[in-house]
Amino acid sequence: MDLLFGTEDEAFRQEVKDFIAEAYDDEMRDAVSKSHNNYLPKHLQIRWQQRLNDKGWAATNWPEEYGGTKLTHTQKYIWDQEMARESAPGIVPFGLKMVAPVIMKFGTPEQKERFLPDILATNVWWCQGYSEPGAGSDLASLQCKAEDKGDHYLVNGQKIWTSAAQHADWIFCLVRTSKEEKRQQGISFLLIDMHSPGISVEPIITIDMPSVGNQEVNSVFFVDVKVPKENLIGNEGEGWTCAKYLLEFERGNAYSAGLYQSLKKVRKIASNEGQDGLKLIDDQAFSAKLANAESQVNALEMTELRILSRLSTGQNMGPESSLMKCRGTELQQLISELALEAAGMSAVPFQPVAWGRNEEPVGPEYSGAVAPRYFNYRKVAIYAGSNEIQRNIMAKLILGL
Repeated sequence: MDLLFGTEDEAFRQEVKDFIAEAYDDEMRDAVSKSHNNYLPKHLQIRWQQRLNDKGWAATNWPEEYGGTKLTHTQKYIWDQEMARESAPGIVPFGLKMVAPVIMKFGTPEQKERFLPDILATNVWWCQGYSEPGAGSDLASLQCKAEDKGDHYLVNGQKIWTSAAQHADWIFCLVRTSKEEKRQQGISFLLIDMHSPGISVEPIITIDMPSVGNQEVNSVFFVDVKVPKENLIGNEGEGWTCAKYLLEFERGNAYSAGLYQSLKKVRKIASNEGQDGLKLIDDQAFSAKLANAESQVNALEMTELRILSRLSTGQNMGPESSLMKCRGTELQQLISELALEAAGMSAVPFQPVAWGRNEEPVGPEYSGAVAPRYFNYRKVAIYAGSNEIQRNIMAKLILGL
């Protein structure tokens, strides 16, 4: 395994640093510091993604033929590292990283021409319609129904936990088009215009939300929604195949750089907090917890580099994507717990921090975001396939159980 980056790779790293210094402006940095999930309000998120697109880095996972960037696996890893080190915003994944690869693989030439350019330029905002009440981890039990009406489908049902649905122009949905003995065979993949009559969005206010206007997840209701047949991706009944393919792009990300940055923030908080003249960073018990967390991140980084070395020689990631998802999210939760412990009483005040407010936070600058991030990270072990499901995958594919 080669752990060294070459001269060209280091030159690329400097190019990424220079770009971030110029494109990641003060307004964005201030907004991210108040964010519970490292994303921006919509107008700033669009500005950020369009700047990435202008540079050619909005779609590092796209083939060049569709406007993507030909980066090596090592360059993609470096790109992720530097973005994390500067706490730069993530890319909202639903369009660029999730539905676009599905359209590329299963869509018609007309669908590719219609949807891909606007996704690349962030001219449209997408959301994901998978989970339903009673169909979360057991996604194959979904009941949102699409009836064949000749030239269109008539969709009725509900989707839940739909991130950013209140902003979305389009939603990609798994719907039931037939009842088969094997449930997966009756599911299809539809693209639905969110402005269609019969669609309504209701916010789900979660405990991590500092204000109603900043809520992240929603319920989406479909009542006799007409969807043209040309919005079906692939063939009817192939939605499960599309869904599994999409999840390949939702898992297996590099986590270590972001985790190191989170540990750095915990140390900063612990250096400010304390009592009786003793700073928490000097407390042996807390320092031991930090050291243990860092050693686990070190191990994860070595795993990432091992996988990167394999990818660089043309091998596939394989079931290690499930391993990465499990360990990465477990460590995200662990470090968010350490941040909350470090902040102590400073994290207690409920602060309705909304974009554009002028009120000064109660306490240190970090106090308003620590608790919301802790609560928000309770979900990371569930989305993209719960960690229990990921362990089943590893047991089957790695251990042969």
